[in-house]
Formats: sequence, C-alpha cells, structure tokens
Amino acid sequence: MAVTPGHTGNSVVAGGRSFPTRVVPPVELPASVSVLARDAAAQLGWHGVVLPEVTMLGRRVCVVARLRTDTHAERIAMGVGPVTDRATVATWTWPEFAPTAPAPAAEIVGVLAVTRHWRTGMAAAVPFSRYGDAAMVLPASAVLSRDYLDNCLPRARSYGVAVVSADEDARVDLDLDVRRERILLPEDGVSRWINEMVYEQLLASYDLPVA
Repeated sequence: MAVTPGHTGNSVVAGGRSFPTRVVPPVELPASVSVLARDAAAQLGWHGVVLPEVTMLGRRVCVVARLRTDTHAERIAMGVGPVTDRATVATWTWPEFAPTAPAPAAEIVGVLAVTRHWRTGMAAAVPFSRYGDAAMVLPASAVLSRDYLDNCLPRARSYGVAVVSADEDARVDLDLDVRRERILLPEDGVSRWINEMVYEQLLASYDLPVA
C-alpha cells in the first residue's frame, strides 16, 4: 500500500476510507550545508578550505582541501591547469603516460556528506573513504534512533566513516571519529580525477590564475 510522504504506514479504516494514524514531520537540516560542513570540518580537526558542495561520482559532497602551491606553480609554468575530463585523466595512470603526467596539485584533507539521513550520507561518503578521510553530517534527531545504533554505526566503523551530529541550534558534535588504521586504495584514475576536480575548485576559491 502506498504511503503518503510524511506519514506512517499504520492506518485505521472508517467507512471504507484509510486514514494515517499520525503525521511524522520530515527531518530537516538545522543550517545550510556550507555552514554545517565548515563547522563539522573544524570539529574533526580538518584544516583547509571547505569547498562548496559539488557532485562527484554521482554524490553530493563538500571537500576540505589545501592547494599544493609549489606543484601549482610548476603546473602553471608547464601550462597545465586542472584537467577535469575523466577519460583523459584515466590515461595518466597508464605505464606509458605515468612518467609525464602532471603531479596532483591539491591535498585532499577529507570529504563531507551533509545529509538528513544516514543511509544517504553513507552512500555519499563511502566511495571517498576508500582513498582518505570521509565523514557524514547528520541532524541530531537522526542519530537518536535504534536504526542508527543498530545499522549505521557498525557500517560507519567498518568503512572508517566519521559521524558528526548537528543539534537544532546547529551546534555540531563528534559522534564517531574516523578509523585511521583502515586499508586505503592506492592512487588510481578515479582518485586522480577527484584531485583534478578539487584543484579546479581550489583555484576558483582562491581566485588564482589557471594555466
């Protein structure tokens, strides 16, 4: 039976019509994504530029990163700015092209997924946790449930994803820290492409020249 959004699936029947027993208000974020991402990064001890939310790998995330100024200067001198074509970047890991590929100019500190539900946050954060630190930012109400305790926390610990909660006044608190002893994937075509996307964002945020 279809359930109207914002209602539970339980109902009572009267006169042949079905009525929901109670209305469940939707969970909302207590502040903007940019504000929550900035405060969560500080709570996690991630030092860098908190970039605007962007879609990468089909997920909406905010990246915390720093520019490698020496590498950027070298790339400017070589005339090689950010390369965001994924197919082109994939060739940089091929043995015949790896020696001449430009060096990564961004240092990615961590990736944040700011969402209303842990399942969405997990789906967004896990692909990035394979390469480095990742976290999800959730409303405090989302972490005060049996579903979160029984299903989210074990998965978050397994993948090494941190969890930051934000109360109704947008105050953030660290609920689960990053597990740093996990095994990370080596640099590949995907991680290089992510780095180039972040490099482009960093240059825009700093308003720096592009080769």
